[in-house]
This record gives sequence, C-alpha cells and structure tokens, in this order.
Amino acid sequence: MAQAIRESVSSAILSELKDPRVQDVTVVGVDVAGDLRSALVRVTVRGDAKSQSLTLHGLRSARGFLQSRIGDRLKTRYTPVLEFALDDEARQHLEAAQLLKEIEQERILSVETSEESMDSD
Repeated sequence: MAQAIRESVSSAILSELKDPRVQDVTVVGVDVAGDLRSALVRVTVRGDAKSQSLTLHGLRSARGFLQSRIGDRLKTRYTPVLEFALDDEARQHLEAAQLLKEIEQERILSVETSEESMDSD
C-alpha cells in the first residue's frame, strides 16, 4: 500500500501538479497507518529552508488533489489523509557526503603541497 501511494503521489507531483511552489521534490517514502486512514509522505526538497517551507506549504495545499489521485488508483474503501514531512535522514546523508568530499579534497591538497615542498628541497 505504501509503495502504491508513493508512486501515485510522485507521479501526480511530477506530471499533474501545477503549483509553482512545488519544485525539486522527491518522495522518499510513505508510512501508512494500520487502519489505512492516514499516511505520512516523507519528501526531500532541494534548496534552502525557505524553499523547503514553501514546497511543504504547496504540498499541503494540494493534499485534496493528491488524495483524489490515490483514490482513483487504489479503489479502497478509505483514501488515506495525507500529511507531508521533510525527511531529515536523507538531508543528513547529503550533508555527510558533502563533508566527506570536502575532507577528501583537503587531503589531496595537503598531499600535493607536501610533495611540492619535498621537491623544492
């Protein structure tokens, strides 16, 4: 069920949603309640905190539209009420990867600098 909701929401955001606030969004997961009446859609949004906030506001405004798309696809007795949240875990992974990249670049520069100083001796 979670996978079907994720695919429906992702597809609708990508091809049908016309809200200019909703840009650079990736649906990374969906957590569905046991009674199937609610679902938390976890997203990542590229950009700063302001663009992330605007995108979440746009997604919340489009909740009814997105729920109708899920209802069309799932044909279940209840269509889950959607909530949207930023997925901090994905953001933390990106930040960690960026830090590791910076450390590697500094290490390479350090090695090159020490090699140059050895050559000049």
